[in-house]
Amino acid sequence: MTKKQLALKAVEALKKEYPDAICSLTYTDPLQLLIATRLAAQCTDARVNMVTPALFERFKNAEDFANATYDEVAEYIKTCGLYKTKSKDLVELGKMLVANYNGQVPDTLEELIKLPGIGRKTANLVMGDIFKKPAVVVDTHCIRITRRLGLHNEKDAKKIEFILRDLLPENESNDFCHRIVLHGRAVCTARKAMCDKCCMSEFCKKKP
Repeated sequence: MTKKQLALKAVEALKKEYPDAICSLTYTDPLQLLIATRLAAQCTDARVNMVTPALFERFKNAEDFANATYDEVAEYIKTCGLYKTKSKDLVELGKMLVANYNGQVPDTLEELIKLPGIGRKTANLVMGDIFKKPAVVVDTHCIRITRRLGLHNEKDAKKIEFILRDLLPENESNDFCHRIVLHGRAVCTARKAMCDKCCMSEFCKKKP
């Protein structure tokens, strides 16, 4: 079986197991998803979803963030971890959006990763979920599970992103990554791969 065939099997198995491939972060517009994903670094999505309602009520657009102080934003996100760095990023991100993008979130990876605190993972998530472009979101679950499947033997997220771009159908890649997260939380965890419960055990390269 080629790696592309293996990838297609994984796509179909996960699609059957997790038909609703949705992002677990709560948002209503591109800026909110961008910010929520930045806050989710080294923090659970559940915790981010507890913090963002008050944050987004106070800061409704890029201009609001641009005009805020670091300390003011920090008060809203203290429980997210690394809040001082994140609060600075959110203010500077707001300033850059206002100055360079008319207050709007850009729709290309090249422009998104220019924003303070925004890396390829966040940029891909925004591109896929908001702008419906082919995207590969490589987080810890994706790295771990695609490696266990035998799709690669890499640890570098950027290298894995490009490998998966070649292996996954463009119209399936974004949903595949959402499903990988769900599977990584429920079955193929970092602590233990529960192969007896796995929908991909028949073709996965990792054996119990």
